[in-house]
Amino acid sequence: MVLLSVQDLTIHYKVASGWVRAVENVSIDVDSKETLGLVGESGSGKTTLAYAITQLLPKNAYVKGGKIIYQGKDLLKLSMKDDGTLDIFNEEIRKIRWKDISMIFQAALNAFNPVYKVGDQIIEAIMAHKDIEYEDARKEVERLYEFVGIPKDRIDNYPHEYSGGMKQRAMIAMALALSPRLVLADEPTTALDVITQDRILLEIQNLQKETGISMILITHDVSVVAEVSNKVAVMYAGKIVEKGSTVEVFKHYAHPYTEGLMASFPTIVGEKRRLASIPGSPPDLVNPPKGCRFHPRCPYAKDICMEQEPPLIEISPGHFTACHFARELYGGK
Repeated sequence: MVLLSVQDLTIHYKVASGWVRAVENVSIDVDSKETLGLVGESGSGKTTLAYAITQLLPKNAYVKGGKIIYQGKDLLKLSMKDDGTLDIFNEEIRKIRWKDISMIFQAALNAFNPVYKVGDQIIEAIMAHKDIEYEDARKEVERLYEFVGIPKDRIDNYPHEYSGGMKQRAMIAMALALSPRLVLADEPTTALDVITQDRILLEIQNLQKETGISMILITHDVSVVAEVSNKVAVMYAGKIVEKGSTVEVFKHYAHPYTEGLMASFPTIVGEKRRLASIPGSPPDLVNPPKGCRFHPRCPYAKDICMEQEPPLIEISPGHFTACHFARELYGGK
């Protein structure tokens, strides 16, 4: 059953130099009890997509088209103004945000109010959405702290008294406080050591099995996606260039960018190989390249790549990719 469906979503930012085409014609589906891994370099549009789903886009962001359907309801119809900006204080959206759809923010350092105790901020979120007394809400925070590995006696500390990793774990606790149906996790384990990272990911997987929670995991770490995701969508320069089941995409990738991502991460299985980097830098999205946006960095690029944008085609059942030479690349493995 499809819980969230993003359909042909396009979002541009208005800046002094023009329009940043941050997200263009993006479509993804997330089913109940499913984890979708959203992978790509910094600046590929992953966080913008997450902020659009949670309706937290900044004032200079304009929705140019598309739908965000959650449980059959188009969220954009609830909050989008005539000019394409979003009303982030819309009452219907506020009822959904955090209770049904929550977010683990990437910058935990800045996500908490520095003049309020961390525990009180989580308690406030719980009491805003549930008819519950303060002491009962505090007990729920204690349970959440135990879950993410923070001592309960740190509930009354201020954000500056937490380490970076502890703030990240507190942010995870806050996102899970109301047992939402969907969690958007933006680099949730970036500030954690590998032991804590593995434990948190395992606990999230167990929580999914127990409660049916769904997740969009936003990261540049292919190994994390391979461990916890059912499906994967690869973003580059504001577009989805490849998507499908995690096993299918990682074993039988059909886009040069996905190939580059896979080659840039180490593995402890198989033959030893030298890590490879993707040459060049992501394009300026105010003036993106004509044709395929990846062609300036692509080792397989030909004239057609510079002139025509490749369509997203189904290369195998449920596996889609946007490359003029996808069949050759897919068939070559």
